[in-house]
Amino acid sequence: MNHSICGADCAQCTMGGACGGCAETGGRPFGGACLVAECCLSGGRTRCADCGPCRLKETLAAEFNALRIPDMGEVTDLNALTGSYINLTYTLPSGQALRLLDDKQIYLGNQLHKRGSERCYGLAAGRDFLLVCEYGEGGADAEIVLYKRR
Repeated sequence: MNHSICGADCAQCTMGGACGGCAETGGRPFGGACLVAECCLSGGRTRCADCGPCRLKETLAAEFNALRIPDMGEVTDLNALTGSYINLTYTLPSGQALRLLDDKQIYLGNQLHKRGSERCYGLAAGRDFLLVCEYGEGGADAEIVLYKRR
């Protein structure tokens, strides 16, 4: 049985139902807001399939591509990702460790390999921001490339 609003195949999830079921929580899996569910449920809809191709994903992909970050490939798709999975720790020049995302929220994002490098770009979008970071294997040595308000 699929409990998602967005059409994600819950049977493939490695979280073992820890989200509480998207439909059962009113689009607030893990207790936090879900960017995809907020979009899907707007206008009285009950699921993403009611609105056709995801315009939110298309809009955000276009916004990421418009940034023209060197050595980053074209963004063609974004995935719903829980904050706890993508919330990397960044070390500021002062030595302070900083995390920018909420572990309980669901963002749209992706990972793209940095051309000519072993490193990757990590993308995350929320309702009001775009985040691009660069990191090594397993999220090591994460650096903020860009944080932009939308």
